[in-house]
Amino acid sequence: MTFVESQGDRKYRTSKRVGGLVECSSLQVELRRFDPGWQVDLTLECTEIAVLLSGQSKIRWTGDGHRQEAIARPGVAWICPAGVHESDVEIIGTMPESLHIFLPPSLVGESALSNFDIDPAKVQLAYAGGVPDPMVLHIGQLFRGLLNRSLEPTDRLFLDGVQMALVAHLLGTYSSGRWHPAVRVPTIDPKRLQRVFDFIEARIAAEISLNDLAAEACLSPFHFARMFRKATGLTPHRYVTERRIEAAKEKLRLAGSSLVEIALDTGFGSQANFTRVFRKMTGLTPGQYHRLAVSACRTEFDVCARTPERKICA
Repeated sequence: MTFVESQGDRKYRTSKRVGGLVECSSLQVELRRFDPGWQVDLTLECTEIAVLLSGQSKIRWTGDGHRQEAIARPGVAWICPAGVHESDVEIIGTMPESLHIFLPPSLVGESALSNFDIDPAKVQLAYAGGVPDPMVLHIGQLFRGLLNRSLEPTDRLFLDGVQMALVAHLLGTYSSGRWHPAVRVPTIDPKRLQRVFDFIEARIAAEISLNDLAAEACLSPFHFARMFRKATGLTPHRYVTERRIEAAKEKLRLAGSSLVEIALDTGFGSQANFTRVFRKMTGLTPGQYHRLAVSACRTEFDVCARTPERKICA
Protein backbone atom coordinates (compact mmCIF):
# COMPACT_ATOMS: atom_id res chain seq x y z
CA MET A 1 0.00 0.00 0.00
CA THR A 2 1.39 3.41 -1.01
CA PHE A 3 -0.09 6.47 0.66
CA VAL A 4 -1.21 9.04 -1.92
CA GLU A 5 -3.17 11.28 0.45
CA SER A 6 -3.14 12.24 4.10
CA GLN A 7 -5.05 9.67 6.15
CA GLY A 8 -5.35 12.19 8.97
CA ASP A 9 -6.95 14.77 6.69
CA ARG A 10 -9.54 12.15 5.71
CA LYS A 11 -10.36 11.13 9.27
CA TYR A 12 -9.86 14.29 11.33
CA ARG A 13 -11.34 17.04 9.18
CA THR A 14 -11.95 19.42 12.08
CA SER A 15 -8.35 19.19 13.33
CA LYS A 16 -5.25 20.99 12.09
CA ARG A 17 -2.16 19.23 10.76
CA VAL A 18 0.89 20.97 12.26
CA GLY A 19 3.62 18.54 11.23
CA GLY A 20 4.38 15.52 9.11
CA LEU A 21 7.04 13.04 8.04
CA VAL A 22 8.61 14.17 4.76
CA GLU A 23 9.55 11.87 1.85
CA CYS A 24 8.43 8.50 3.22
CA SER A 25 6.04 6.17 1.40
CA SER A 26 6.04 3.15 3.74
CA LEU A 27 4.09 4.90 6.50
CA GLN A 28 2.60 8.28 7.40
CA VAL A 29 3.32 10.17 10.60
CA GLU A 30 1.35 13.32 11.36
CA LEU A 31 1.27 15.75 14.25
CA ARG A 32 -2.19 17.26 14.70
CA ARG A 33 -3.88 19.85 16.90
CA PHE A 34 -7.43 19.18 18.12
CA ASP A 35 -9.90 21.68 19.50
CA PRO A 36 -13.29 20.70 20.91
CA GLY A 37 -15.62 19.24 18.28
CA TRP A 38 -16.85 16.17 16.39
CA GLN A 39 -14.88 14.10 13.88
CA VAL A 40 -16.21 12.23 10.85
CA ASP A 41 -17.28 8.57 10.98
CA LEU A 42 -14.75 6.48 9.06
CA THR A 43 -13.32 3.03 8.43
CA LEU A 44 -9.63 3.35 7.53
CA GLU A 45 -7.93 0.96 5.14
CA CYS A 46 -4.70 1.21 7.15
CA THR A 47 -3.71 0.63 10.78
CA GLU A 48 -3.54 3.75 12.95
CA ILE A 49 -1.59 4.27 16.17
CA ALA A 50 -2.33 7.57 17.91
CA VAL A 51 -0.75 8.94 21.09
CA LEU A 52 -1.25 12.26 22.85
CA LEU A 53 1.99 14.20 23.38
CA SER A 54 0.53 17.29 25.09
CA GLY A 55 -2.79 18.63 26.30
CA GLN A 56 -5.75 16.91 27.91
CA SER A 57 -9.30 16.18 26.89
CA LYS A 58 -12.24 13.93 27.53
CA ILE A 59 -13.02 11.86 24.42
CA ARG A 60 -16.18 9.91 23.66
CA TRP A 61 -16.39 7.57 20.67
CA THR A 62 -17.75 4.32 19.30
CA GLY A 63 -15.01 1.92 18.23
CA ASP A 64 -15.35 -1.67 17.07
CA GLY A 65 -19.07 -1.51 17.93
CA HIS A 66 -18.63 -0.36 21.55
CA ARG A 67 -19.41 3.07 23.01
CA GLN A 68 -16.43 4.26 25.04
CA GLU A 69 -14.96 7.32 26.73
CA ALA A 70 -11.55 8.15 28.15
CA ILE A 71 -9.51 10.97 29.62
CA ALA A 72 -6.77 11.72 27.12
CA ARG A 73 -3.51 12.97 28.60
CA PRO A 74 0.11 12.65 27.47
CA GLY A 75 0.92 8.97 26.97
CA VAL A 76 -2.65 7.77 26.33
CA ALA A 77 -2.77 5.80 23.07
CA TRP A 78 -5.24 4.34 20.54
CA ILE A 79 -4.55 1.23 18.46
CA CYS A 80 -6.98 0.99 15.53
CA PRO A 81 -6.37 -1.94 13.14
CA ALA A 82 -7.30 -1.61 9.48
CA GLY A 83 -10.99 -2.20 8.86
CA VAL A 84 -12.26 -1.11 12.29
CA HIS A 85 -15.05 1.48 12.11
CA GLU A 86 -14.93 4.49 14.46
CA SER A 87 -17.89 6.84 14.79
CA ASP A 88 -19.46 9.52 17.00
CA VAL A 89 -16.00 10.78 18.01
CA GLU A 90 -16.40 13.79 20.30
CA ILE A 91 -13.42 15.74 21.66
CA ILE A 92 -14.23 17.89 24.69
CA GLY A 93 -10.89 19.64 25.29
CA THR A 94 -7.82 20.95 23.52
CA MET A 95 -4.97 18.69 22.43
CA PRO A 96 -2.13 20.76 20.93
CA GLU A 97 0.04 17.76 19.99
CA SER A 98 -1.49 14.44 19.01
CA LEU A 99 0.78 12.12 17.01
CA HIS A 100 -0.79 9.74 14.47
CA ILE A 101 1.10 6.88 12.81
CA PHE A 102 -0.57 5.22 9.81
CA LEU A 103 0.79 1.80 8.77
CA PRO A 104 -0.13 -0.28 5.68
CA PRO A 105 -2.23 -3.27 6.84
CA SER A 106 0.39 -5.70 5.53
CA LEU A 107 3.33 -4.11 7.35
CA VAL A 108 2.74 -5.75 10.73
CA GLY A 109 2.29 -9.20 9.17
CA GLU A 110 5.31 -8.86 6.91
CA SER A 111 7.46 -7.69 9.83
CA ALA A 112 6.19 -10.58 11.95
CA LEU A 113 7.48 -13.06 9.37
CA SER A 114 10.69 -11.40 8.22
CA ASN A 115 11.94 -10.06 11.57
CA PHE A 116 10.37 -12.34 14.18
CA ASP A 117 9.59 -15.61 12.33
CA ILE A 118 5.87 -15.38 13.23
CA ASP A 119 3.21 -16.68 10.84
CA PRO A 120 1.47 -13.53 9.44
CA ALA A 121 -1.80 -15.51 9.20
CA LYS A 122 -1.82 -15.76 12.98
CA VAL A 123 -1.16 -12.08 13.60
CA GLN A 124 -4.15 -9.84 14.11
CA LEU A 125 -4.12 -6.68 16.20
CA ALA A 126 -6.89 -5.99 18.69
CA TYR A 127 -8.66 -2.65 18.94
CA ALA A 128 -7.50 -0.72 22.02
CA GLY A 129 -8.71 2.79 22.78
CA GLY A 130 -7.67 5.26 25.46
CA VAL A 131 -4.98 3.13 27.10
CA PRO A 132 -1.87 4.57 28.85
CA ASP A 133 1.17 3.22 27.01
CA PRO A 134 4.62 4.61 27.93
CA MET A 135 6.30 2.68 25.10
CA VAL A 136 4.03 4.11 22.40
CA LEU A 137 4.61 7.57 23.93
CA HIS A 138 8.39 7.08 23.74
CA ILE A 139 8.21 5.84 20.14
CA GLY A 140 5.94 8.76 19.25
CA GLN A 141 8.45 11.22 20.65
CA LEU A 142 11.18 9.58 18.54
CA PHE A 143 9.04 9.99 15.43
CA ARG A 144 8.32 13.60 16.37
CA GLY A 145 12.01 14.42 16.12
CA LEU A 146 11.94 13.47 12.42
CA LEU A 147 9.00 15.65 11.41
CA ASN A 148 9.03 18.62 9.03
CA ARG A 149 12.47 18.09 7.53
CA SER A 150 14.04 16.18 4.69
CA LEU A 151 15.43 12.83 5.79
CA GLU A 152 19.16 12.16 5.65
CA PRO A 153 20.46 8.59 5.08
CA THR A 154 21.13 8.26 8.82
CA ASP A 155 17.57 9.42 9.54
CA ARG A 156 16.21 6.66 7.33
CA LEU A 157 18.29 4.06 9.17
CA PHE A 158 17.00 5.43 12.48
CA LEU A 159 13.44 5.41 11.11
CA ASP A 160 13.73 1.73 10.16
CA GLY A 161 14.78 0.91 13.73
CA VAL A 162 11.94 2.91 15.30
CA GLN A 163 9.43 1.31 12.94
CA MET A 164 10.66 -2.17 13.85
CA ALA A 165 10.46 -1.34 17.57
CA LEU A 166 6.88 -0.17 17.08
CA VAL A 167 5.85 -3.36 15.26
CA ALA A 168 7.51 -5.52 17.93
CA HIS A 169 5.62 -3.66 20.65
CA LEU A 170 2.31 -3.98 18.79
CA LEU A 171 2.81 -7.74 18.31
CA GLY A 172 3.88 -8.27 21.91
CA THR A 173 1.12 -6.19 23.51
CA TYR A 174 -1.86 -5.76 21.19
CA SER A 175 -2.12 -8.99 19.19
CA SER A 176 -5.62 -10.41 19.60
CA GLY A 177 -4.34 -13.35 21.64
CA ARG A 178 -2.53 -11.14 24.14
CA TRP A 179 -4.62 -7.99 24.56
CA HIS A 180 -7.32 -7.94 27.23
CA PRO A 181 -9.05 -4.64 28.05
CA ALA A 182 -8.65 -3.58 31.64
CA VAL A 183 -11.70 -4.06 33.84
CA ARG A 184 -13.06 -0.61 34.57
CA VAL A 185 -13.98 0.17 38.16
CA PRO A 186 -16.44 2.89 39.21
CA THR A 187 -14.79 6.30 39.30
CA ILE A 188 -15.79 9.89 39.85
CA ASP A 189 -18.88 11.07 37.97
CA PRO A 190 -17.88 12.66 34.60
CA LYS A 191 -19.73 15.91 35.36
CA ARG A 192 -17.97 16.28 38.70
CA LEU A 193 -14.66 15.44 37.07
CA GLN A 194 -15.22 18.10 34.41
CA ARG A 195 -15.95 20.68 37.13
CA VAL A 196 -12.60 19.81 38.70
CA PHE A 197 -10.81 20.15 35.35
CA ASP A 198 -12.46 23.54 34.72
CA PHE A 199 -11.54 24.70 38.24
CA ILE A 200 -7.89 23.78 37.67
CA GLU A 201 -7.72 25.57 34.31
CA ALA A 202 -9.33 28.72 35.76
CA ARG A 203 -6.97 28.84 38.75
CA ILE A 204 -3.76 27.58 37.15
CA ALA A 205 -1.83 30.61 38.48
CA ALA A 206 -3.17 30.32 42.03
CA GLU A 207 -2.57 27.89 44.86
CA ILE A 208 -4.75 24.80 44.47
CA SER A 209 -5.22 22.49 47.44
CA LEU A 210 -6.62 18.98 47.62
CA ASN A 211 -9.49 20.35 49.74
CA ASP A 212 -10.35 22.86 46.98
CA LEU A 213 -10.56 20.11 44.35
CA ALA A 214 -12.51 17.76 46.61
CA ALA A 215 -15.02 20.53 47.33
CA GLU A 216 -15.60 21.02 43.58
CA ALA A 217 -16.38 17.31 43.29
CA CYS A 218 -18.53 17.33 46.48
CA LEU A 219 -16.41 14.54 47.97
CA SER A 220 -14.17 14.14 50.99
CA PRO A 221 -10.46 14.69 50.23
CA PHE A 222 -9.73 11.00 50.89
CA HIS A 223 -12.41 9.66 48.54
CA PHE A 224 -11.72 12.32 45.94
CA ALA A 225 -7.98 11.54 45.76
CA ARG A 226 -8.66 7.81 45.38
CA MET A 227 -11.39 8.22 42.75
CA PHE A 228 -9.50 10.90 40.81
CA ARG A 229 -6.52 8.60 40.43
CA LYS A 230 -8.76 5.77 39.18
CA ALA A 231 -10.32 8.14 36.62
CA THR A 232 -7.14 9.76 35.31
CA GLY A 233 -4.24 7.51 36.30
CA LEU A 234 -2.68 10.45 38.18
CA THR A 235 -2.80 11.84 41.69
CA PRO A 236 -4.47 15.28 41.92
CA HIS A 237 -1.12 16.90 42.67
CA ARG A 238 0.57 15.26 39.70
CA TYR A 239 -2.29 16.22 37.39
CA VAL A 240 -2.16 19.88 38.48
CA THR A 241 1.61 19.91 38.01
CA GLU A 242 1.32 18.44 34.49
CA ARG A 243 -1.29 21.03 33.53
CA ARG A 244 0.99 23.80 34.81
CA ILE A 245 3.89 22.41 32.81
CA GLU A 246 1.72 22.31 29.65
CA ALA A 247 0.62 25.91 30.24
CA ALA A 248 4.25 26.92 30.72
CA LYS A 249 5.23 25.18 27.45
CA GLU A 250 2.63 27.23 25.58
CA LYS A 251 4.03 30.46 27.02
CA LEU A 252 7.61 29.39 26.25
CA ARG A 253 6.66 28.71 22.63
CA LEU A 254 5.14 32.17 22.35
CA ALA A 255 8.22 33.73 24.00
CA GLY A 256 6.41 36.87 25.10
CA SER A 257 7.18 36.68 28.84
CA SER A 258 10.17 36.35 31.12
CA LEU A 259 10.81 33.15 33.08
CA VAL A 260 9.73 34.89 36.29
CA GLU A 261 6.44 35.95 34.70
CA ILE A 262 5.83 32.46 33.32
CA ALA A 263 6.58 30.91 36.72
CA LEU A 264 4.06 33.19 38.44
CA ASP A 265 1.43 32.88 35.69
CA THR A 266 1.48 29.08 35.92
CA GLY A 267 1.41 28.76 39.69
CA PHE A 268 5.01 27.79 40.47
CA GLY A 269 5.62 30.72 42.81
CA SER A 270 9.24 31.34 41.86
CA GLN A 271 11.59 30.96 38.91
CA ALA A 272 13.79 28.54 40.86
CA ASN A 273 10.89 26.20 41.65
CA PHE A 274 9.60 26.47 38.08
CA THR A 275 13.00 25.56 36.61
CA ARG A 276 13.45 22.64 39.01
CA VAL A 277 10.02 21.09 38.30
CA PHE A 278 10.17 21.78 34.56
CA ARG A 279 13.55 20.08 34.23
CA LYS A 280 12.45 17.11 36.33
CA MET A 281 9.37 16.50 34.16
CA THR A 282 10.76 17.28 30.69
CA GLY A 283 14.50 16.67 30.97
CA LEU A 284 15.13 20.25 29.76
CA THR A 285 15.44 23.62 31.41
CA PRO A 286 12.82 26.20 30.37
CA GLY A 287 15.52 28.04 28.38
CA GLN A 288 16.53 24.89 26.51
CA TYR A 289 12.88 24.08 25.73
CA HIS A 290 12.32 27.63 24.42
CA ARG A 291 15.34 27.41 22.11
CA LEU A 292 14.23 24.03 20.74
CA ALA A 293 10.67 25.31 20.20
CA VAL A 294 11.92 28.37 18.32
CA SER A 295 14.25 26.22 16.20
CA ALA A 296 11.45 23.77 15.38
CA CYS A 297 9.17 26.63 14.39
CA ARG A 298 11.79 28.07 12.05
CA THR A 299 12.44 24.64 10.52
CA GLU A 300 8.72 24.12 9.95
CA PHE A 301 8.46 27.52 8.28
CA ASP A 302 11.43 26.76 6.03
CA VAL A 303 9.99 23.37 4.99
CA CYS A 304 6.62 24.92 4.19
CA ALA A 305 8.29 27.67 2.17
CA ARG A 306 10.33 25.15 0.14
CA THR A 307 7.64 22.52 -0.37
CA PRO A 308 4.21 24.16 -0.42
CA GLU A 309 2.75 21.28 -2.39
CA ARG A 310 3.20 19.02 0.67
CA LYS A 311 1.01 21.32 2.80
CA ILE A 312 2.86 20.31 5.94
CA CYS A 313 1.43 23.26 7.81
CA ALA A 314 -2.07 22.98 6.34
